[in-house]
Amino acid sequence: MRRVYGSRRSQMPIEDDVDSPIKCRERRRRRIEMRRRLASVSAVAGTDNWEAQKIAAVEKENAVPSSSSAPITSLIGDKETLAYGFMSVVGRARVMEDEISVRTNLCRPEINGYRPVHFFAVFDGHGGHHVSALCKEHMHVIMEEELMRVKPTGGEVEELWRTAIHRSFERMDEMAKSLCQCNGLENSRVCRFHPQLALVGSTAVVSLLTSEYIIVANCGDSRAVLCHNGKAVPLSVDHKPEREDERARIEGCGGQIVFAANGARVEGVLAMSRAIGDRLLKQVVTWEPEYSFRKRNGRDMSLILASDGLWDVLSNEMSCEVVHKCQQEDHETASASVSSSAAALLVRLAVGRRSTDNISVIVVDLRN
Repeated sequence: MRRVYGSRRSQMPIEDDVDSPIKCRERRRRRIEMRRRLASVSAVAGTDNWEAQKIAAVEKENAVPSSSSAPITSLIGDKETLAYGFMSVVGRARVMEDEISVRTNLCRPEINGYRPVHFFAVFDGHGGHHVSALCKEHMHVIMEEELMRVKPTGGEVEELWRTAIHRSFERMDEMAKSLCQCNGLENSRVCRFHPQLALVGSTAVVSLLTSEYIIVANCGDSRAVLCHNGKAVPLSVDHKPEREDERARIEGCGGQIVFAANGARVEGVLAMSRAIGDRLLKQVVTWEPEYSFRKRNGRDMSLILASDGLWDVLSNEMSCEVVHKCQQEDHETASASVSSSAAALLVRLAVGRRSTDNISVIVVDLRN
């Protein structure tokens, strides 16, 4: 029989009531680690004590459950190591519509000299999770097929990459427009049984990373930012209706931009001017991405891909500062754990700054 205290204050077994020295040391270590992390966030991003306490409170209450966070290390070519980490949380939104897709060593196409191509993507769904989930499941498969199909002909290298990516986005959009398979389409855009699917879509920011290039294709308002020598270099430009060129394109197609209290929206509905899916608005909302090709060099430090849940409350520069600080603590050595910690810190900082959307972040370490 186990002995128990006789007082009303405690009716617990003796061995359960007394903390061991090991437990005390472990709790002390966790408190010190939490203080160190919060101090790092405050020093890097210029937060005050109140905001740091708010981040800690959110984390303590587990108000933002993490849907995924996993660092992996892989190889590029024979010598260069690639480390990355990611995190995706529902945040203060009602449902989770973001998706992250990572495929290291996706393929070894002839266009890249039979060397590996690595695939990173963030998909931010709207109107539902259907299209973003579809993109996560199929985009990398389609991209691999199109890259392996390209045959170098001695022409412009960038144009060959662009052709493969362009076909991939086009095929992905066709798949998204065919979400409803119940044969209930009254016309080419609306299903009489599932009319809500006509307004389901997703952004797509995709990066193909090789030992020589950083290639980014963007459709929507997710974003890719390169941290080069400690400075932020945007690799994509958000597709917003208020952009002068996007507004001219939409109005040229017979559409209109409605300005309201919640910002500019295409036909008063969509807060972005390009997206995959959105069958009802397809006449004015295009799937065609914009591209960025950049040659890698030794001063490239990290690549950040994220949904607008991060960029709505954090600038490119601040995000790069956070990642740079994490890398400095690792003595300039590429590490998957550092990339994962950097992604987590960015998410926590966005939550502390009251981002109202899902937040998804990928951090790729480009050092070495």
